[in-house]
Amino acid sequence: MSLRKPWRELDRSTVRSAPDRYALYELGDADGDTIGFGTGVLRDELKEALAYGDADRVRWKLAESAEHAERLFAEHADEE
Repeated sequence: MSLRKPWRELDRSTVRSAPDRYALYELGDADGDTIGFGTGVLRDELKEALAYGDADRVRWKLAESAEHAERLFAEHADEE
């Protein structure tokens, strides 16, 4: 499963500019390897990932609601 979008550095600037909307997001390490996926309000999720040092990179797909984000997650999981 991959969102097939360009990676962004997971830093304060990215967190500040991230939309305050639901999304499916993908976390990656410094080499660009995927280390996890999640759903939620993007800015809040990225703040937490940055605070805990969970990842070096991120990419996302915006959703219209929490339910939509969960459907996106399921759809991408089915692709694998």
